[in-house]
Amino acid sequence: MFEKMPAEQISYIFENTEDAVCLVSSGGVLLEANPAAEKLFGISADSAIKIWDAIPFVEGNDDLIQLFIDAVAQKLKAQEEIVDYVSNDGTKYNLHVRLNYFKKDDMAVYLVVITDLTKLIQVRSAFARYTSPDIADYVLTTAEGQKRGGLTQEVTILMSDLRGFTALSSKMPAQSLIGLLNHYFEAMVAVISQYGGTVIEFLGDGIFVVFGAPKEMPDHASNAVKCAIGMQNAIKEVNKWTEENGYPELAMGIGINTGSVVVGNIGSENKMKYGCMGQTVNIAGRLEGLTVGGQILITEHTRQMLTGEFESCSEGSFLPKGAKDELKYYEVSKLDGLSVDTNYSVIVWTDCDKKKYDLHTVKEKTVEAVGHQATVYKISTDKKHALISCDYELQPRTNIMLQEGDNRIYAKVIRPEYDGYVICFTSVAQSV
Repeated sequence: MFEKMPAEQISYIFENTEDAVCLVSSGGVLLEANPAAEKLFGISADSAIKIWDAIPFVEGNDDLIQLFIDAVAQKLKAQEEIVDYVSNDGTKYNLHVRLNYFKKDDMAVYLVVITDLTKLIQVRSAFARYTSPDIADYVLTTAEGQKRGGLTQEVTILMSDLRGFTALSSKMPAQSLIGLLNHYFEAMVAVISQYGGTVIEFLGDGIFVVFGAPKEMPDHASNAVKCAIGMQNAIKEVNKWTEENGYPELAMGIGINTGSVVVGNIGSENKMKYGCMGQTVNIAGRLEGLTVGGQILITEHTRQMLTGEFESCSEGSFLPKGAKDELKYYEVSKLDGLSVDTNYSVIVWTDCDKKKYDLHTVKEKTVEAVGHQATVYKISTDKKHALISCDYELQPRTNIMLQEGDNRIYAKVIRPEYDGYVICFTSVAQSV
């Protein structure tokens, strides 16, 4: 191509391109350099020095120096790498360096082209902090990344949420609440990244994650379940930190569903976000709402997609809003040797003073006005569960509120017993 271009045009491009361009002899001596290269390395075009001698010998420049030395010593035909560079005035750069070996006028030379990626990498890094690395890559590096629209794709959706956090947040100073949430999110996102999940957004204290988009993932269902197990196990370390810092213990529920969703950029030309929509997402959120702290519930479709040995410690069914038929779900105990601690399934009881409460069911975050009578007659030794008797038939997974005067206790029904119901506390204003 260059042979067909006029010499004046080649010279103009060489002098005016923003890329640093050099010609280096096969022995590493700098033969020619354009103004961008002179500025980058702080040299003149006729320096006639070894290219690696033009690079300040300071910490951070080792990779760039070694790149040039290796290319010359090993007579590499082509070399390409992204490296750090620190200039003479201390400015830090991220450089994309390309070396190509060719013959010029019977002399072997290297054509060196260096592109400054510093601003692009800074933008990507900042962008990835406000979204996720996968979404940042999708937006910045693909043709579809900045276009509105989406496509239908099979993925697995994971929804997590902290139990009782709404009541907890009303009692904590804002700064402490943010510090607690940030520590929790930091631990959870580390696990999500380990299993290839993409965080779509943080929903208050909840996390909305997709497996299988924007990057394809053949085993997205298994990765999602393994991730959920890892997240539940990571809560234990988070709670060590909360105890050391005087914060209350956290408990998380997770719902997982697999199916078709519409994924892509949603919004206007002026403001867009990457998201996923559809019934698959809604069902995952509904399933998460059925959990208590420490539980992972998955749908039948997700169960069918799992690879490896799977164990469930309980199962049930629920009727999603707008659906005609109930959907089966499973409570995850183990997958491929990874297990979650379902410590609520083995409960040690202790007798307590019997207390009577008004019992209200809670639907869609709304407390039902009609009250029933309930009596708490046993408490678990860890204070997380209770046995109650009630004059009203309760269904498993029902959210309830027990009220005695101004004392309100929120809980979820776990299962019926021969003489009542096992409930798990989700938020307690005062001691039972």
